[in-house]
Amino acid sequence: MKKAFIKSISATALLPFAARAKTKAALVDARTPESHMTMSKIKLKLVSAIALALVGVATLIILPARATPQAGVSSVTIAHGTFDEIDVFAKTDIDPANPTAYWKAMINTKGATHLYVLQNTVAPGGSFGWHNHTGPSLIIVMSGVATEYEGNDPTCTPRVHPAGSTFVDSGEATGHLVRNDGSVNLVVTVVRLVPEGAVQRIDLPNPGYCPSLN
Repeated sequence: MKKAFIKSISATALLPFAARAKTKAALVDARTPESHMTMSKIKLKLVSAIALALVGVATLIILPARATPQAGVSSVTIAHGTFDEIDVFAKTDIDPANPTAYWKAMINTKGATHLYVLQNTVAPGGSFGWHNHTGPSLIIVMSGVATEYEGNDPTCTPRVHPAGSTFVDSGEATGHLVRNDGSVNLVVTVVRLVPEGAVQRIDLPNPGYCPSLN
């Protein structure tokens, strides 16, 4: 009886050690080469997923578009001055016998206005770059040929202004590009109205309709 009791006690006392031995054996089994390969594959998939996510985030970041400053252009300010608010309406009869034959003009501004008279010279191959203005401009082409592209024209159709011609730049937000594609200097005289204290010109990025023109 004593021997049986001692054997029973010994078996009972050794149970925790046996359980620990089985656990260690299981851990050893988990560290087999096959388990290492499985863990490596899981890590590789996780790294790949993180890399793809980072690439996806990077593609969502919108880089600022580059402005297109002028090149080959020199400018001389002939005169400039500040006006208070302007409210002028003029009407002149061209043919007094015909009441509908008349010329009229109206200038109406809100706030102080700065007027500039400029002479711009563009060397052959030069460009004003894509830009807009903070106010309207009246332009006289003195010599050479001005080739103009509008920023809102998806056809990228040039407007050619030879010497002696005139055109109006309304200063619209979509902007425009004026180039000298000729072999002689392009010279223009500009009369421009802008708000007092405002810059005359704002550089713009290429609108995309004329990707090769700046």
